[in-house]
Amino acid sequence: MRELFEPGTEDVFQLFSSVHMFTLAAFLLMAILLFLFRKPLRNPRANRIARFGLFFVLIISEISLQVWLWWSGHWSYQYSLPLHLSSISLILSAILLLARNYALFEFTYFVGVGSALQAMITPDISLYTFPHYRYVHFFISHGGTVIANLFMVFVAGYRPTGKSILKAFLWLNVYTLIVFITNSLIEGNYMYISEKPVNPSLIDYLGPWPWYILSLEVIALITFVLLYLPFWVATKIHREKQHD
Repeated sequence: MRELFEPGTEDVFQLFSSVHMFTLAAFLLMAILLFLFRKPLRNPRANRIARFGLFFVLIISEISLQVWLWWSGHWSYQYSLPLHLSSISLILSAILLLARNYALFEFTYFVGVGSALQAMITPDISLYTFPHYRYVHFFISHGGTVIANLFMVFVAGYRPTGKSILKAFLWLNVYTLIVFITNSLIEGNYMYISEKPVNPSLIDYLGPWPWYILSLEVIALITFVLLYLPFWVATKIHREKQHD
């Protein structure tokens, strides 16, 4: 049992392996089931249970990571504070489930879902694979962020607008500036905006510092547009039907 939590293992994660693909398929199935059962989940009691359940899954996920980092001797204020985009998106998505604040949704849908999906497709967990804690935590935390926001879309009926893209992009840059200042003060590298990550990643192909940050900005904006596209198409179809 202890080996499931030990830092560093012999089983190295392999991108798009059968385990990775099965994990992605499992979360895709959860998203489909969430859509299919969206009406029963609007029942006040079921809705409350689902929202609070997802909230606790997300919060316990982040707390467990902090405990594991401390236990394994890897905790450091330069690298372990919940300042990475994945952590702040998880926390805000958890708050969204309880607060049901639309302005918060505009940020978490684009920033949280966008970053979480990219992380799940190309995970930065080269030392760990299933069933190690870090593998399980990684996909529960990122997948949970996606599911939480899809819950607000499918069940709560939240819909982003074109202006939501600009708002999310603006707040993302404000947060990036805050994190950059924080990195400078504590010699950290949250969000990998002070230097490239040690492990190989997509950033390696985006040019040297600081130019890769501009490339990441473009990727973020494209991702936001792609996430908005289904809503734009649905709105256009709905308007065309009204004119018929």
